[in-house]
Amino acid sequence: MTRILCGLTGISLLFLGACVESTVPQEPVSKPAVSAALPERTAAKLFVRVVDVVEPVAERECRARTKGMNCDYKIVVDDRPGQPVNAAQTLDKDGRPIIIFTLAMIKDVRNADELAFVMGHEAAHHIAGHLERQQRNASTGALVFAGLAALAGADAQTLQNATDIGAQVGARTYSKDYELEADILGTVISKKAGYDPVKGAAFFSRIPDPGDRFLGTHPPNAQRIEVVRKTAAAL
Repeated sequence: MTRILCGLTGISLLFLGACVESTVPQEPVSKPAVSAALPERTAAKLFVRVVDVVEPVAERECRARTKGMNCDYKIVVDDRPGQPVNAAQTLDKDGRPIIIFTLAMIKDVRNADELAFVMGHEAAHHIAGHLERQQRNASTGALVFAGLAALAGADAQTLQNATDIGAQVGARTYSKDYELEADILGTVISKKAGYDPVKGAAFFSRIPDPGDRFLGTHPPNAQRIEVVRKTAAAL
């Protein structure tokens, strides 16, 4: 069932998985020429239309691929001023999946295919259980680093620092794999909804390229675009 809400008031966000990095790369990245952003009113209407089409498809895919999982997506618009171009998936306190788009994200799109692909990608994170897996990885990393620090005789503050670092390292361990998995399933969802995922993945050509950094959270943009192309070609 589609729900579009503005603002984040009243939503308890347990764990937020952002899928667009805003970090500026160290070196300039050449980008192909792209069309201009849509007028604000046009983008808003397009967003509502895409949500109405994609959400039911994502819900059906979720129910077909999982068992006992809450597949009733809630779509939220983060209307706080100054938020970057971003989309993310999280859960509320009852385990209901929430997909969040910032206003900047909605304004930045060039076409319906980009919106549909991003929405499918975020829905895929929930279907694949990425948040739960990431939380487990973070907990494991925290325990390992804390254990090593304790063996070395660390004081309380050093032990806490080691725990925090371990959690960060653990959470990032498979994050690139999770993004590619979500790209693949997001391609399937947007394609089944009647959109062109290859055209939608052109969004990656406009955002900073994270490259292939050690413990980076996102794969290189070119790799993501290629994964979408291969997946779409096989459908």
